[in-house]
Amino acid sequence: MRRIAIVAAATVSVVVLLFSYRTSTDRTPVPPARTASPPTSGAGAGAAVASGTFTGDAADTRYGPVQVRITVAGGRITEADAIEYPQESGRDVRINSAAVPELNQEALQAQSAQIDTVSGATYTSEGYQQSLQSAIDQAHR
Repeated sequence: MRRIAIVAAATVSVVVLLFSYRTSTDRTPVPPARTASPPTSGAGAGAAVASGTFTGDAADTRYGPVQVRITVAGGRITEADAIEYPQESGRDVRINSAAVPELNQEALQAQSAQIDTVSGATYTSEGYQQSLQSAIDQAHR
């Protein structure tokens, strides 16, 4: 009888844990980049890329807006900076102080908005990708 009670309690505990597991349901898709290749300024496929500094539109996320500014020179992204991102709580600051530099580096390496999401900073990553794509689109005008 005691064994049955322990098994029943363990089963109930597992079921409660499974139902309390939170999954992300806000999966805002990131629009694809215009081209699969890095932006180039030479004569080729698509519009020429202007040199200069371009600020993407702010992307609203669950925890606040994210906005990215890029610098383009010679047809390449030479600098990417998140100029606005969630910093309202200590948790926001802790998460984004690690995530934002990683996202900036990813943007420089990828030369597009098709960058990896930073684990633990999904909403910031998705907002960053959207704003980065907006800045890249401005450079192509």
